[in-house]
Amino acid sequence: MLVELFHLLVTPVPLRLRRLGYLRESVLLLSRGRRCHAAWASHLAASRAAILDACAGLDQTRIAVVLGSGLLQDVPIADLARRFREVHLVDAVHLWPARRLVRPYPNVRLITADLNAEPGRVDPLPALCGGAEVDFVVSANLLSQLPILPLDRPGLLPPDFGGRIVRAHLEGLGRLRARVCLLTDIEQFEEDRTGRITDRIDLLHGVRLDPPDRDWIWEIAPFGEAARHHRLRHRVQAFLNWRTA
Repeated sequence: MLVELFHLLVTPVPLRLRRLGYLRESVLLLSRGRRCHAAWASHLAASRAAILDACAGLDQTRIAVVLGSGLLQDVPIADLARRFREVHLVDAVHLWPARRLVRPYPNVRLITADLNAEPGRVDPLPALCGGAEVDFVVSANLLSQLPILPLDRPGLLPPDFGGRIVRAHLEGLGRLRARVCLLTDIEQFEEDRTGRITDRIDLLHGVRLDPPDRDWIWEIAPFGEAARHHRLRHRVQAFLNWRTA
């Protein structure tokens, strides 16, 4: 609790993003990641491997942009910093563990931005990763997260609001000239201790993706984390070149 309070108090975050709840969500994710370190390890390793394979063989390695860089647990930051002239890490919040992690790399920049292209907003991707020198873009386990806070706001929303947000991000990625690596969880399912699935949630709000290059299971909340006799698992998919996916 004290660690969470520390991050809530000292993390530099624009007031608008703080009010929207991005800092709170980031701190909660940090805490869960520490509690579930062992359960998350294979997912994080698979994500890092997919990113490295996705940028292999590029003709040019000028600028790489990671959208949803978060705590950098799923991002091979040392390898990217060696491969690219510049690496831009984009997220609404950069907690201190991530800030400390990038200090040894003078070619790595932290960029604070709201990546949500919800209806009525300008697509943020052209300004962040549409430049002529951007050769590689990663959407790092971000897609399913984009609708969460907008859907929690008070007021009447269209029934397909979450799907619109998901589609807007995918369409924005598809317009980029750079090679795009898309990592996303697509489904949550709840299991009891017998292995019986007791609940499912579509994390992409009805949006269907083509067959991925890779997929795996992320045990996001093992037994005892969310409930004593149930665990939450996510199906994750990786597209190494989203333009051709």
